[in-house]
Amino acid sequence: MIINQANIRTMSVGYSVIFNKALATTPVTYQQIATTVPSSTRDQSYNWLGQMPQMREWIGEREIQNLSAYDYVIKNKKFEMTISVPRDDIEDDTYGVYNPMFQNMGECAALHPNKQCYGALMGGFEGLCYDGKPFFAADHPVGKKKISNLGTKKLSLETYKAGRTAIMSMVGDKGNSLALVPDLLVVSPANEEMGRQILEAEFISGSSNVYKGTAKLLVEPELAAKPEAWYLLCTARAIKPIIYQERKKIKFVSKTADNDDNVFMKDEFLYGADGRNNVGYGFWQMAYGSTGETE
Repeated sequence: MIINQANIRTMSVGYSVIFNKALATTPVTYQQIATTVPSSTRDQSYNWLGQMPQMREWIGEREIQNLSAYDYVIKNKKFEMTISVPRDDIEDDTYGVYNPMFQNMGECAALHPNKQCYGALMGGFEGLCYDGKPFFAADHPVGKKKISNLGTKKLSLETYKAGRTAIMSMVGDKGNSLALVPDLLVVSPANEEMGRQILEAEFISGSSNVYKGTAKLLVEPELAAKPEAWYLLCTARAIKPIIYQERKKIKFVSKTADNDDNVFMKDEFLYGADGRNNVGYGFWQMAYGSTGETE
């Protein structure tokens, strides 16, 4: 290929099309556990996570809910990936061999929220939520009580029942039920068989399975780093347990001008993807997590 800006522009458009097609068509599942929140600043405050307001009978004056009891902030981070295409490959008409690399770049960009959100879920045993406790903790403060959404036992029918009961028994600061019903069991591939048995089998050990269909099963490869851990979530509300905060969508960028340093000094054209985002935790009451460390 003759190296001129018109030909380089045509080649770059082709790479961009490959990237964007992969970005748009790669299957992702993070939306099932996370609420996407648009961000317009460097960081976003979620003070309102301190309360789950409920309706009450109106007697006398209105009761104003305090939505700033906690100081919980999610700071956006920058992410990127960059590849180079040597000028020689373009001159020799072998630049087409890079097409799979740009497809892979698009797939990686699409899967980036998956990696972040499931990473946050796995990290919930240490990562702090709005009350200063780990997202999965045995001592979340609720009024004068300490409430647990943490387990340590392996996934089984009995431990699933315990997690389901824990979420459905959640109450607010005033002791009223939060009316939460878990609807999604999230497991690693190692726990898929047990998860399907609990939620899909007609019978377990010869007895009718009363928990069949009480939740959907999500088997996520991103959770393979902690294969024994499992998570039961309430995802039907406006805010899901995980928050995916998006400041700038991931987009395709390039440096291909003759006067760009990489072209002039290194004789290579640079292409990349970048965005700004981060993840955090919503209401811990909507989630139950077990490390799966004990029987």
